[in-house]
Amino acid sequence: MNCFRFLFCLPLFFFSAARAQVNQIVEGQTLVSASLLADTTALTPGKPFEVGLLLEMAPGWHTYWEYPGDAGLPTTIAWTLPEGFGAGPIQWPLPRRILEPGDIEVYAYKDKVLLITTILPPADLKEQSVTLRARAAWLVCEEICIPGSAPLELTLPVGGAAAAANSELFSTFRNQLPSAQPPPSPIAWKQKGSSLALTVSGLTEAKSVDVFPLPAKGQEVNHPKDGPVTDGTATVEIETTGDLRGVLTVETATGRKGWFVSSAVSPSSALPAPSSPLPSPPSTTLWTALLYGFLGGLILNLMPCVLPVISLKIFGFIRQAGEDPRKILGHGLAFVAGIFAWFLGLGLLIVALKLAGSEVTWAFQFQNPWFNLAIASLVFVFALNLFGVFEIVLPGQASNALAEASSGEGYAGSFAQGIFATLLATPCTAPFLGTALGFAFSQASYVILAMFASVAFGMGLPYLLLSAQPGWMKILPKPGAWMERMKQFMGFPLLATLLWLLYILGNQKGLEAVIWVGGFLLCLALACWIYGAFCGPLSSLRTRAISLLLIVLIVGWGAVYFLGEKFTTSQRNSAAATAEKSGGIDWQPFSQKALDALLAEGKPVFLDFTADWCISCKFNERTAIDVPAVRAAFQKNGIVPLKADWTNANPEITAALKKFGRVGVPFYVIYPAGRPTEPITLPEILTEQIVLDALARSGS
Repeated sequence: MNCFRFLFCLPLFFFSAARAQVNQIVEGQTLVSASLLADTTALTPGKPFEVGLLLEMAPGWHTYWEYPGDAGLPTTIAWTLPEGFGAGPIQWPLPRRILEPGDIEVYAYKDKVLLITTILPPADLKEQSVTLRARAAWLVCEEICIPGSAPLELTLPVGGAAAAANSELFSTFRNQLPSAQPPPSPIAWKQKGSSLALTVSGLTEAKSVDVFPLPAKGQEVNHPKDGPVTDGTATVEIETTGDLRGVLTVETATGRKGWFVSSAVSPSSALPAPSSPLPSPPSTTLWTALLYGFLGGLILNLMPCVLPVISLKIFGFIRQAGEDPRKILGHGLAFVAGIFAWFLGLGLLIVALKLAGSEVTWAFQFQNPWFNLAIASLVFVFALNLFGVFEIVLPGQASNALAEASSGEGYAGSFAQGIFATLLATPCTAPFLGTALGFAFSQASYVILAMFASVAFGMGLPYLLLSAQPGWMKILPKPGAWMERMKQFMGFPLLATLLWLLYILGNQKGLEAVIWVGGFLLCLALACWIYGAFCGPLSSLRTRAISLLLIVLIVGWGAVYFLGEKFTTSQRNSAAATAEKSGGIDWQPFSQKALDALLAEGKPVFLDFTADWCISCKFNERTAIDVPAVRAAFQKNGIVPLKADWTNANPEITAALKKFGRVGVPFYVIYPAGRPTEPITLPEILTEQIVLDALARSGS
């Protein structure tokens, strides 16, 4: 394929796809015939089965592998499944290397290919038959490239006598799937300058050896250079940057076999296939996801980390009792505007990071210790303000102007409270919110923004209704001197929030880091006291100037010494992190390799996705998981508890969450013994009985 032909594909996309919805026909010739086939005549509730997308290409034409090479696009399948069904990713058979004029190298399929997907039906399926629908899209090339797509469907009866179907076709292409097990022949990787050399030995009957690269996003890979098989040994050189993952193929007289290999993994270790048949969560429609986002936003108001700020807002309603209803409504609108500003700002940041190629998730900012440090400082200063250590005092003219515009006084404060409430709400995913966000993060930018707006509307609606109908305030106590004491009392919930943030920092950076943060907060406290004592309206200009200079010096020195020198170099003590827990669950650290090994041995696994900054996670652990009855069930049934600690950013945990369509914690999965493709997911908020019932349902 030359460069002109590849560029020619792009303007043809909209025209060709539109005229090839069912059959891709060009000048009377069918280029691609697409159909869905199942490996069974009937499906059994709760039992996985396989469906294949069969693409039959006209002579001379080809479609592409999951990594197409120098040009091309891989085939995609967008499933629309009945409620409760899950679909795994495409399992890709071994491709062929095609060399085109202009030194263009692609990895593709000719004649026909079966792309297999594992489908998991729900265990409580009651219908007599189900219809699976999908839209397949592909790029087919010869001298020119033409995109094509087709809506496809497959209807299967439920229950009854299920027999194997399309056995020969499925068997042929299953045999062409790469294996995640180590290759039977010894392999060795060696760095040669900017190239990696893979040497395969012990090849007694091999005719040829090849490597099809699977580079990471943004990784540059040149054409693999195959060496001949000499005395049972062959070497393939690939010019690339960093470690490389790919598929090693060995061709003998009886056909080709393939194995996933990686220069970053021991040759003797099994390598998880990127096309692992783990089912994805059930399909979710946009309107359902938006409804879930709205409900999740409502429930966020009940999250423990938000309650201190919510209590401040309720206190503000008490202070406003008896005031002009229009002013009360204005404060409510400002508070809700703050909620929308934070959520939409976060949504825009996520969209920008996704467009830049970054992996982003819900509450990703709390994985950064510097973000948590900034929030801890803000919460501490806010608490000092409530205790009366300092007040924000404006110059005389500005103060008079605000007094005259009484209807607008304090609106900025209400707006800031709205931002503050949502800022503290984002560490955890409330019920409904996990499903909604998992759907949105995999969609287009406008869907992500619509989802965040839906969550903001759900969280802000109660305050909007209360401020629009202030009649309910008649039942509240009248404003008076008691309110000053109440304002001071409200500072203590904020100090409790500060303790939570310090706990997070301790788990991220270690105990020493908490000490150094405490030193910086002491500097902040002194600076706030100086401001409150010497920067009042009765202080002279000279006193205020000296005080402000002293504040800058104290805070600046504290930031340089406690944060720049001490906090930055603090490290979490791994020995302390794995210290013995008296009477608790013996959690094993999660890794995909450890999980795959346990499932391969047929062991039952309880997988806990958690983070120290997630209060819901800690609540669930202490009230529903690490309790005597559940610990006894784990021990009795030999369940292995794995903890995926997401406190700090961890790409492997992020990838594992995304396999289930999730982008936040808490999240819980039970893998029954001997049934690794039938995972059971639990809700975000747990009770002890929910966990025990799930364990019983898993047969563990």
